[in-house]
Amino acid sequence: MENLFDGLMGDGKIFTNREVLRPTYVPENLPHRKKQIIGLADTLSPALKGGTPSNIVIYGKTGTGKTATVKHVSKELEEMAGKRGSKCIMLYINCEVFDTQYRIFAYLARAFNQQIPMIGWPMDMMYSEFKTAVDTEDRCVIVILDEVDRLAGKGEGALYNLSRINGELNHAKISMIGISNDLTFTELLDQRVRSSLGEEEIIFPPYNANQLQDILGERAEIAFNESALDGSVIPLCAAFAAQEHGDARRALDLLRVSGEIAERTGSELVTEEHVRLAGKKIEANRIVEVVKTLPLQSKIVLSGVLQLHRERNKSRFSSGEVYNMYRKLCGHLGMEALTQRRVTDLVSELDILGLINAAIVNRGRYGRTKEISLSVPVDSVQPVLFEDYKLKMISNIKVKAQMTL
Repeated sequence: MENLFDGLMGDGKIFTNREVLRPTYVPENLPHRKKQIIGLADTLSPALKGGTPSNIVIYGKTGTGKTATVKHVSKELEEMAGKRGSKCIMLYINCEVFDTQYRIFAYLARAFNQQIPMIGWPMDMMYSEFKTAVDTEDRCVIVILDEVDRLAGKGEGALYNLSRINGELNHAKISMIGISNDLTFTELLDQRVRSSLGEEEIIFPPYNANQLQDILGERAEIAFNESALDGSVIPLCAAFAAQEHGDARRALDLLRVSGEIAERTGSELVTEEHVRLAGKKIEANRIVEVVKTLPLQSKIVLSGVLQLHRERNKSRFSSGEVYNMYRKLCGHLGMEALTQRRVTDLVSELDILGLINAAIVNRGRYGRTKEISLSVPVDSVQPVLFEDYKLKMISNIKVKAQMTL
């Protein structure tokens, strides 16, 4: 009997190695990031001389090469430390997964062979175990906190303790590298944490279309068979991604999915049409995944914007209108509403994710306000939101929001 996958194996006419088009791949060469690489290496170099590097915060939008650059420089630093006989350890933590002080210190302690449960210990005991374990040798430990803005609030204690732990160590030294898409997240931190965390800052600007073409060109040489790409494919992928804030991840995803669509349809050449089909597929998938993973309070805020969109004959709403609707929805759900300031933070997060657009406008004698509108199709967002059983009860309600200037 024929196997289910017999007709799906293909004969490799498109790809030689599609994995180099994924975000997890770290290339040997990072085009157009020489300045950032040199700046990061310069700041970390004291680790090779027995010193303590400054803490660094790296800012930039999604897909600007932040994580790839840090991993590239980390690899080079560890190689040089090995040649010099220095002990330098780079520990990478994704703060979307390890988002509390306990989880972070449990992860760090385990990295030094401590048997730590992921729940249950007092925080002071956890901190003491890590401190004792790391201080057994003369070494420099650099903790990389990707998506560090996720720690603002419940994980802030980890930043505070890591930024001050060197005063309690006799042998080891610890530094931090924070990576964030949000240039304003430090404003939410305690002043003491803010001053010690951001000793150095490195900004990653978005790529332009020509730079994205260079990045895609280098990857395409490894990823695709010779003559598998039409000459217009890479420029088109780069142009689409340049419109999306210069996102190299989007450009790479477009190129990879375009090749996969061509492969599935039996084509021997990736064309512009495949790129356009890939763009539609990626956008639909992105919206679904982003909305699904939102915290409940963020989903309620987004539901409030959708509710206003359904009830009003306009597309933009003041922050006051959105907050009033949010409070009413919380009432229907039997939940306590957050403060307006916290909801403003959630609106900013939704703006960064590209689900809404929040712009400051001047209303003359009424002052300045933030106007909010949807950035994605209602039909794409609404079904995903109401998959959450907690939100199903508000899917058909009619809530009248008060007019707010």
